[in-house]
Amino acid sequence: MPSHTALIVGAHGVIGSQLTRHLAGQSDWAIVTASRRGGEANRLHHALAVDLLDRSSSRLALREAREVTHVFYAAYQDSPTWPGLLGPNMTMLENLLDGLLPVAHGLRHVSIMQGYKVYGAHLGPFRTPAREDDPPILPTEFMTAQQRLLERVGESAAWTWSALRPAVVGGDAVGNPLNLALAIAVYASVSKALDVPLRFPGNAQAYTRLIEFTDAGLLANAACWAATDAPGNQAWNIGNGDVVRWCDLWPRLAAWFGMEAAPPMAMSLAEVMPDRAGAWDALRERHGLPPLPMDHVAAWPFADFVFSWTWDMFGDGSKARRAGFHAYEDTAAMFFRLFSRFRERGIIP
Repeated sequence: MPSHTALIVGAHGVIGSQLTRHLAGQSDWAIVTASRRGGEANRLHHALAVDLLDRSSSRLALREAREVTHVFYAAYQDSPTWPGLLGPNMTMLENLLDGLLPVAHGLRHVSIMQGYKVYGAHLGPFRTPAREDDPPILPTEFMTAQQRLLERVGESAAWTWSALRPAVVGGDAVGNPLNLALAIAVYASVSKALDVPLRFPGNAQAYTRLIEFTDAGLLANAACWAATDAPGNQAWNIGNGDVVRWCDLWPRLAAWFGMEAAPPMAMSLAEVMPDRAGAWDALRERHGLPPLPMDHVAAWPFADFVFSWTWDMFGDGSKARRAGFHAYEDTAAMFFRLFSRFRERGIIP
């Protein structure tokens, strides 16, 4: 019998979907997934449909989570403004705790997924490599607020918490607003179909800055480690273990698609690519791909955001290594593996 029962919240996202697959391969874990659309349960996990923006319905649905021992919280509600992220994302975590804590009496750990926004990385240049003990920022930031909520609620509780801080996450979820790898794959596929080279769509300054990535599989491994083996009540930077520059990585990505890389040309993919939706549709029909609209597959606004960084973007991952987490991933190999997976699943030609 499994000794742990995981509640994975946000199970259809880049992080949550990979974490579900990771735990499904571990004999000592039972799995409950929670998401707004629920999904189909199978022999590996029980699926809950939970609208965490609705307090009363959350309480009702979470009555089925009595056996949960570990929470992995990867839910996210997008907003067009940074301050606008605070309200819904705090409400979801508050409603989760409000519905779960009264029934899950064997709860041992709550893990939340953060990111380098806690360091102000989304606002402009920040101190690198960022460290977990760097001071908080003044502007409203929902990830910091979520951590403070756990600190406050868990102060006298039997359970502990952890906050995982990945860099840009590489995963294979489709229809997610934060999947950079899939956006690159679609951009490259359309560019190749139109017989144009693969241009880095940010400016020349962004092309040469240092950037860090986190493989979703590595992050799932780290989340399990933090929840079961690491010291509790800690934040952890989790990266692949290398840092790259787009000027070095981009030609290698182009070569994987059998393309030439051309010099950077600053442009908004969110503005340019919708005009090429017809090319994507023709590409799908020619290769017999699933009828997925381009705007459902590719996260153009997020890609524009990442390609706009004219400052270094990486953290110090040594704290986790000193505590015993030693996994790493080669970033180029991560992208190649994801592209291959997209092709095997028939998402790209």
